[in-house]
Amino acid sequence: MKGALKPVLSASSPEGLRVVTGRQSGSRAHSLASGRYRADLTAGSLKLAESRVIADLLLRGVGEADWRQTLVKLNALKARNPATAIRMGRLIRKRLQTMSPELWRLVRDGTVVIATHAVLAAAIKHSNLLSDFLDLAVRDQYRRFGTALTNKHWQDFLEDCRGRDPQMPQWQETTIRRMRSSVFQILAQAGYVKDTRSMLLQRPHITTEVISYLKRNQEDYVLRCITAGT
Repeated sequence: MKGALKPVLSASSPEGLRVVTGRQSGSRAHSLASGRYRADLTAGSLKLAESRVIADLLLRGVGEADWRQTLVKLNALKARNPATAIRMGRLIRKRLQTMSPELWRLVRDGTVVIATHAVLAAAIKHSNLLSDFLDLAVRDQYRRFGTALTNKHWQDFLEDCRGRDPQMPQWQETTIRRMRSSVFQILAQAGYVKDTRSMLLQRPHITTEVISYLKRNQEDYVLRCITAGT
């Protein structure tokens, strides 16, 4: 291993056993005893417009009554019904709350590209399925000079996840397809693939603002995952 830093075990990286160097203060406070993987991606992709709304609510520090007013009565997320609005708002809120207000401002006020990459960083930290898929499966395809991602890559990845996390739920096929669809949409929105139809790999250029934020806040594993294609 290069450098003189002492290897440590990271609970954020796959299996909690990847050897890394230095301190990973950006690690999720995630208990391996409770299982590493959850179906936390079925509610959708990055949802940039909706994330800007939620980031604004977080930055203004509004109370629960105002949250409900915005999401349900005003339908600021443009959801089909109140239940969908609440569910979507809860997911996005949990994603963004893995990061600090500095990132929320990038989401709310940044350009489309900056805000997209900021939401992606939060989504990576929120979901071990997404982060590990980028770090393991997608990175491996770049390394092999692969041309496209396929459904089989997702299926093989899930099978490997079972080895890392024996407590992983036995999801129904419909749930697996929905998670795959969400992940592939995220990859397309963030520029890792050309589109969800061809799934042709391309190398994204993650914005300096987001990279700098992750470095300043020592979000080491998120940084590693988000730069899988660079």
